[in-house]
Amino acid sequence: KLTPLRGQASSHKGLAVFPRRINGRYAAIGRLDNEALYYLQSDDRFTWNYGKKIMAPKYLWELVQMGNCGAPIEIDEGWLLLTHGVGAMREYSMGVALLDKKDPSKVLGRSAEPFFTPIDETREGYVPNVDYTCGGLKVGPGLLLPYGVADSAVRFISVTIEDLLSTLK
Repeated sequence: KLTPLRGQASSHKGLAVFPRRINGRYAAIGRLDNEALYYLQSDDRFTWNYGKKIMAPKYLWELVQMGNCGAPIEIDEGWLLLTHGVGAMREYSMGVALLDKKDPSKVLGRSAEPFFTPIDETREGYVPNVDYTCGGLKVGPGLLLPYGVADSAVRFISVTIEDLLSTLK
């Protein structure tokens, strides 16, 4: 049985629900303005309306817009949020942010530089200059990330959580 999402945020791409309730409420990360990321809460997992802006484009690699790359991942240090940024030449790159575990509307750190960006062999395809993931799987001390290449192929990378956290500012 499919139940459509409702509310203002339901019409925007990239709404990602946290894997568990936060302080008794459903929580999600999404865009409300086609540019920045918002923390949203709801008592009904199908209705998503207004939220608090937590991150806006700040660095050149995300200057056009930014978004999330799947549901936040709970780690000891907080909530690991994979992000994407769209920079010059509509190049999509991946970054990361760390949100507070008790209050995910607080950003503890974020990537000043992307940890993953298109390279020559992954630039060409149906949608050029795009390497994008819809989420990662925590495996031991690392993440396994499937990613789309120019909307024409799928590949995988692995990265340690420690390496990701070391890039945060």
